[in-house]
Amino acid sequence: MKKSIIVVLATLCALPSFAQIATRWGNVDTRYPVEAGAKIATEGINSTMAWRGERVNLQLLVTNSSDSTSVNYYFSELKCGKHTIPSTNVVGGFVQPVITDKFTGCGRHEVDAYGSNLSADRITDTNPTVIEPNVSRGLWLTVQVPQDATPGTYTGYVEIEANGSKSKHKYSIKVLERTLPAPAQWRFHLDFWQNPYAVARVHNVDLWSQEHFDVLRPYMKKLASAGQKVITATLIHKPWNGQTYDHFGSMVTWIRKIDGTWLYDFTIFDRWVEFMMQCGIDKEITCFSMIPWHLTFRYYDQASDGHKELKCTPGDEAYEKFWGGMLNAFSAHLKAKGWFDKTFIAMDERSLAQMQAAIKVINKYAPGMKISMAGLYHPEIEADITDYCLDIETYHSYTPELLARRRAEGKISTYYTCCSAEYPNLFTFTDPADAEFIALEALAKDLDGYLRWAYNSWTEEPELDSRFTAWPAGDTYVVYPFSISSVRWERLVQGIQQFEKYKILLDEAERSGNKQRVARLQKILSKVDISKIANESERIVKEFRTSINRF
Repeated sequence: MKKSIIVVLATLCALPSFAQIATRWGNVDTRYPVEAGAKIATEGINSTMAWRGERVNLQLLVTNSSDSTSVNYYFSELKCGKHTIPSTNVVGGFVQPVITDKFTGCGRHEVDAYGSNLSADRITDTNPTVIEPNVSRGLWLTVQVPQDATPGTYTGYVEIEANGSKSKHKYSIKVLERTLPAPAQWRFHLDFWQNPYAVARVHNVDLWSQEHFDVLRPYMKKLASAGQKVITATLIHKPWNGQTYDHFGSMVTWIRKIDGTWLYDFTIFDRWVEFMMQCGIDKEITCFSMIPWHLTFRYYDQASDGHKELKCTPGDEAYEKFWGGMLNAFSAHLKAKGWFDKTFIAMDERSLAQMQAAIKVINKYAPGMKISMAGLYHPEIEADITDYCLDIETYHSYTPELLARRRAEGKISTYYTCCSAEYPNLFTFTDPADAEFIALEALAKDLDGYLRWAYNSWTEEPELDSRFTAWPAGDTYVVYPFSISSVRWERLVQGIQQFEKYKILLDEAERSGNKQRVARLQKILSKVDISKIANESERIVKEFRTSINRF
């Protein structure tokens, strides 16, 4: 970790306490240590500000200095005179630990090669929760302020009950006059790749059954509530060579008939896309991939009544023949469904030569089909890529002139982080403020948003151990089974909201020709300095958020 969270605590004797349970307000920038007897210093924050329609976070610290104790919590409604924010708008729970490691970079390794530490990340909704002896837990609150809330200061409380005793802990939210649009209207281009195959495994349901879609719904609605724009679809089997614990299958069935002609069954693809649109994610469909990592394509062969594989490379005659017929049929199908204009053939970290060959095939057999790519910057094909996402290690290739032209052409320009960047990132050991910084960095670099390759590509036991055999712990997912949130996820959403708020304020200032207000906003943004993130992400995001709320 960049900053130690275990520091000396002066005393707990002045804190509200009962039955050896001590409580105090903490802050959302700290992953409170879960080791027995750890001493903690924390800044107590029990108030915050919010626009109408915004969701904000607080954290109450609960310490048990006796035997294992069952602790219950209750979130009240918030009141401002005659006005209320219902208690149903307050969600959260105790932040539970998962096993993590430390930054390792990319590359396969034994799962315990970089150690096993505990990190408070999973915001469970288990109530009551047992807290072990001499252990502290953060109790996380996320408050959704209604869009029609009357401005003013709202006060609520958290009630803690243990061993027959109760205590109330007040907090307040100052609701400002401005309104944040609903997530579906946010401009931030959020692209987290979904893994429905992992959900089927964890919930032990048949793939693509009604039960599968039923358990998928809470996950995808949570994703939509963060402003997700993109549906992740697969056109082939194992587009990433099965790199995750639950590999991705194909949502399209490729059938080579006995007479040598081809049939393409889009039934699963259609059901998945329609389901995601019902969940509120409907701006873009990215289809992986014409250039899989192993360059092997599986299909069902009627003549032999079994699966076969074709190995070929972009540029080969066999490759063009294999994909040409499918692209022709796929584009016709998309047009019939009304999805052609929002569908992208997507490639991930592929070479320039392979991309050029694939683009040639796309343009020949599916003219007008959009293309997306995450990877290195290739100026030779930039004009062909409608949705271009560059790694944080190379996103300096975006120049102001390039971004302005792409935006004028209606194209999308984003960045991504993966196993190669220590921070800002979304590992289970990452400082919480780094997650919020991710969205601010997109704003500072004038980018349209952010991509992350894994929303829920879980490890074998994701609720217990976030480590994996190839990347730093937590790299493969940001939400937990049963749609349980995480500290990382909540702080990322908080950053996206700051992105939206800044854009609204800047638009207003520019439309009115108020150069002074534009300059003030630019000064606020200039302090988002990624060169200082190693030690100052907490300060940077807090100052930015405070400045925007007071603007």
